Amino acid sequence: MNTNNKMLIGMHFGNGYGSQAGSWRMPGVNPESFTSFDEKVKHAKAAERGKFQFLFLPDFPGALLNDVETESPNFNLDVMMTLAAVARETEYIGLVATGSTTFNEPYNLAKQFKALDIMSHGRAGWNAITSSSGDVAAIYGKRLPSSVERYGQAHEVIQLIQSLWGSWGKNAWVHNQETGQFAHRDQITTIDFKGKYVSSRASLHIPPSEQGQPIIFHAGGSPNAHELAGRFANVVIGATFSIEDARAQRNAFRESAKSFGRNPDEIKYIPGLMTTIAKDKRTALDRRIQLSGHQFPQRIGYLQQMLGIPLSVSALDKPISTALLNSARPSLYDPRSLNALKIAKEGWSLRDILAHGVIDYHPVIVGPGIEAADHMQKWFEAGAADGFWLSPDVYVDGIDAFVDEVVPVLQQRGIFHQEYEGKTLRENIGAPEQYGIDPRV
Repeated sequence: MNTNNKMLIGMHFGNGYGSQAGSWRMPGVNPESFTSFDEKVKHAKAAERGKFQFLFLPDFPGALLNDVETESPNFNLDVMMTLAAVARETEYIGLVATGSTTFNEPYNLAKQFKALDIMSHGRAGWNAITSSSGDVAAIYGKRLPSSVERYGQAHEVIQLIQSLWGSWGKNAWVHNQETGQFAHRDQITTIDFKGKYVSSRASLHIPPSEQGQPIIFHAGGSPNAHELAGRFANVVIGATFSIEDARAQRNAFRESAKSFGRNPDEIKYIPGLMTTIAKDKRTALDRRIQLSGHQFPQRIGYLQQMLGIPLSVSALDKPISTALLNSARPSLYDPRSLNALKIAKEGWSLRDILAHGVIDYHPVIVGPGIEAADHMQKWFEAGAADGFWLSPDVYVDGIDAFVDEVVPVLQQRGIFHQEYEGKTLRENIGAPEQYGIDPRV
């Protein structure tokens, strides 16, 4: 059972178009949204209208992950520049960006995120992750460290950065024009950090924000992630396809937090959810087909592996035969397989099965808003999630569809807040006060 009273909602904030490959070509979408900060501000305001607690910006330096000949890159131009633009045009919504601990200098990360926290009046969050791709290592002309090295470095980088955030004392800034005193020098500490992986001797000359300092997020589900997040994070961004796995992940993070002397309620587990909200299932499926149907022929191979049965591109508009479904064996290595088989057994055509998003990288809601609300309530009340981070199919109308069709239902059911609890991210996610390094960890 979830002991928290209200769920949290964040939103994936990516390339300016949406989570689906064809979103850049949809009617009403500005095809130049990839480079338009004005468009990104509009989308942020739509999320803020829905009282979402935060925007979440993943980052993957230099990677397209799509065929740029026909599709937009997946990621933002620059996460910090985007959030700086959004910070000036919003009031409440949290601003969370990814910053790798593997290929960034700690002092630079500390300065950028605390400056964003000041600019946004206490709404910044840092998704502190390690880089695990050889492609990213190649960008920086370095070798990819081992997992042990990456996470060992991550622990040191977070300790150093939080120490730097607290190096300017809470009451150090006087700025008294009459006396001429700008700051209490004795309340500004020089951090002398010497670790195995990183070292620094410095002070960070940035006063506290309204929330003190940025919130630590982490994304991952490995034992290394459990330890790192349990020690430092207030929010974990997750990816899971069943209530059972989500509950196990959430409990693992809570137990890890407890092992570091923290209250397990201080850490929130937020799995992903992808949405196509429409008036009925058929309308939603047709929208998904319009968005990503051009990819279905190549996805049949994936579905075939997931179900262990032969499938044909020529049969896209036919249901899978009963004989084949009876012989299907969901892949033990792909957690999406059970849901794919369930959808297939409902009698949908092969095209419609794929339109349900059975191969997408999070659970997918394709249909009326009530279906999304039911899914979220079920997971929340089962202790599988403290909230969700959404990936709407198309930003330009998909955010509004969720805000208008799902949020009121969640509010009526008493599981999502009516108004923001405050103006800082720390207030709105219920994180405890912290300035500098947490002495418990």
